[in-house]
This record gives sequence, C-alpha cells and structure tokens, in this order.
Amino acid sequence: MWEILVRKQWNTISILGVGLIGGSIGAAICQRKIAKKVVGIGRSAARLRQAKKIGAVTSTTTQLERGVAEADLVIVCTPSDHVAEHVLRVSQVCAPNTLITDAGSVKDEIVSQVERTIGSQACFIGSHPLAGSEKTGCQFSDADLLVDRVVVVTPTRRTDQHQLAEIEKFWQLLGAQVIRMTPAAHDRTLATTSHLPHVVASALAAATPAHDLPCTATGWRDTTRIAAGDAELWRQILLGNRRHVLKSLDRFEKVLNSIRQAIEQDHGGQLRKTLATGKKIRDLVAD
Repeated sequence: MWEILVRKQWNTISILGVGLIGGSIGAAICQRKIAKKVVGIGRSAARLRQAKKIGAVTSTTTQLERGVAEADLVIVCTPSDHVAEHVLRVSQVCAPNTLITDAGSVKDEIVSQVERTIGSQACFIGSHPLAGSEKTGCQFSDADLLVDRVVVVTPTRRTDQHQLAEIEKFWQLLGAQVIRMTPAAHDRTLATTSHLPHVVASALAAATPAHDLPCTATGWRDTTRIAAGDAELWRQILLGNRRHVLKSLDRFEKVLNSIRQAIEQDHGGQLRKTLATGKKIRDLVAD
C-alpha cells in the first residue's frame, strides 16, 4: 500500500474568527512556520489589528472573499450556531480544492448541514480541538494551547482520504493528538465529557448564595472555573447537542440521586462505594 504523502508547510491558511481558539491556532501556525501566510478574517477591524499585533496572523481582512482567495486551508472558528453557514459561504468563494475545517463543539448537525449543501468545489472535514479556556478574545491566545491536547476529526463516507491525512497532519504539527470519530459519536461522547461538566459547573455556581462566596476555596473554584465561560456560546452548544446532553443529564441525575439517598438514609457503605467509583474513574485521567 502506498503511503499518503502530506505537506509539512502550507502556502496560505485563513482563519475565520480570530478569538481565543482561532488566535491560538494562528499563533501556533506562525510560530511553527506551518504556513507562509496566515490570514485573519473577521467583522471587527480593531480586533483583527490586535490579532496581527500579537502575532496570531500575518494579515487581516473584513472581506471573506479576499480572505480566502488564496487559501489552501480555511479554519472556521466562529460560534457553533454559525459554523455551517460560514463553511457554506467559504465554499462558495474559495479556490477549487480548498480544504475547509472548523473548531465547533458540536459536529453532527454541522457536518450534515454542510454535506447536504456543499458542492464539489471544496472539501469540508469537521474538527474539534478539545482545548480552550473560560476566557475569550485573541488577547488570551496561546501558541501552545493544543500541545498534547486531543483534536477530534469527524470524516464521513464522502471524505477524501488524502485530504483527511492532510488535516490530521496539520493538527499534529500544532502539537495535538488526533482522534477520528463519526460526527454522531463525537456528539454523544462530548455530551458527557465536555457539555455536561459545563452544566454541572454552572449549576453549582448558580446554586451558591452570594453571602457564602467569601468561604469558597480551591474545591469550589476548581469545580466552577468553566462556569465563567461565555453564556451565549454555551447556550448554542447545549441546545445544538440537546439530545445527547439530555441523556448525559439522565445518567448524572441517577448517580446524584443515589448519593442523595445514601445521605438521607445514613447509608455510609453505599455512599463510600459511589465516591470510590468516582475516584477510580478520575484517577484514570492524567492531569
């Protein structure tokens, strides 16, 4: 079997949406010299200037057609509600054979919507970098954000294997570990490992009376850190993956109810068993 040859440097990579994720990807590309040019595309000229100033991109534009005209690769890093729309817009104005990917936290609906509409002039492969922060904006960009982090790519039966190898190699050049999943499997898994934790963190923060806050310590702060994330962004993610999030909530509520019952009934053995199960699973994940 012939090995698929992939490039180690691109001519032009365009990033639509240069916030925390887009800015971090751009900064990583620039520092590692993965592309000769990195074009930042957005609505705010001021924010784009800031992205260029901190080295996240090499040039900027507020005009989509100009921004993707020479792109070999376009990365759509806009909020989940708009990713499919933006991918389709990019596919209509980019050069033939341009590879398009994204950084959206929900994949099934995005990939399905794009594949129903996109023409043959461009290829889209969904991606989701499992990295980020509760902070927003390119000023918090980190060129090492993806180092030793997982990026899930979600090919389908329509995906060209050479282009899949190209996008996987791209993420690896940024320091990431790449996992392939179907769009549906991604959404089912991330509902538990990413979306549910945000719900739990937000619920815990919302349930804490303000007068108790002076007594918060590392436990409360560590558990609720992600609740500081952008509320509108997370509204989109949770509703975009509602079916799987609800199933994850069902499983979580069952465990939570068992803890409640053990406490109510003074059932120390059952309480210890549940806590031990949680510790065992947590210990399997390296920090």
